[in-house]
Amino acid sequence: MQLLDGKLLSKKIELEVTADVKKLKETCGCTPGLAVVLVGQDPASAAYVNMKKKACDRVGFYSITHDMPAHISQEAIERTIISMNKNDSIDGILIQLPLPEQIDTTKLLELVDPAKDVDGFHPFNVGRLLTNLDGFVPCTPLGVMELLREYNIDVKGKNCVVIGASNIVGKPMASLLLNADATVEICHIFTDDLKRHTLNADVVLVGVGVINLITEDMVKDDVIIVDIGVSRTAEGKLVGDVDFANVSKKSSYITPSPGGVGPMTIAMLLSNTLKAAKINAQKAKDQ
Repeated sequence: MQLLDGKLLSKKIELEVTADVKKLKETCGCTPGLAVVLVGQDPASAAYVNMKKKACDRVGFYSITHDMPAHISQEAIERTIISMNKNDSIDGILIQLPLPEQIDTTKLLELVDPAKDVDGFHPFNVGRLLTNLDGFVPCTPLGVMELLREYNIDVKGKNCVVIGASNIVGKPMASLLLNADATVEICHIFTDDLKRHTLNADVVLVGVGVINLITEDMVKDDVIIVDIGVSRTAEGKLVGDVDFANVSKKSSYITPSPGGVGPMTIAMLLSNTLKAAKINAQKAKDQ
């Protein structure tokens, strides 16, 4: 069994991004800029945004957080997004989810300029992913693909089971695997007999937030496990969706949780923002 170490790879990617940012500043005086919209006081969201801010600082990005109260109006957030769309110092816009109930999340995501949609949630970028065209890809599944690539795991022809069908992780994860010529199954809350699907899988990718959903008897020998789930136990410990202690005994590769996919998500956010900044710098040069 070998660990798929996302923490180690994320540090490597940060160093590469830092070097690219330095070159960008030297060649065109450009500094990649990321703006985050944070609505409400959800502790997990606030902590995640803080981690993103620190990562931006480490690689030399300009970053700003629009910290808004939970009772804010739809119109107020829309005005902020429109302002960021027009701001040339902002290359990437990220709306931290989930949003309060009174907010129309879909409308806000569609309002973000697709060229600044570094989270890859705009329908324009979703469509480009589905049709295997270049665009911005959601950070978590993109991070998973980078992690597999780092360990020379080729999914071509492999049976891959994606558990979870969210727009943020499950669906884009399945699209990326399909684009890489894998055979893909998507399982979700209404799937009957999950074990029947996972037992035949060469790769199991799970991200639903259910502790110990995947157990040793549900996977075959030498399976590759990617645990995208995050939950907190009654004792306050962060864990994934996989019974790591037992499933790891049968795995050829497995991500730890924490320390697997989580760090890669932030690394891909940096990578996407740098990509947007490079595109914008080239546009400015061509004008």
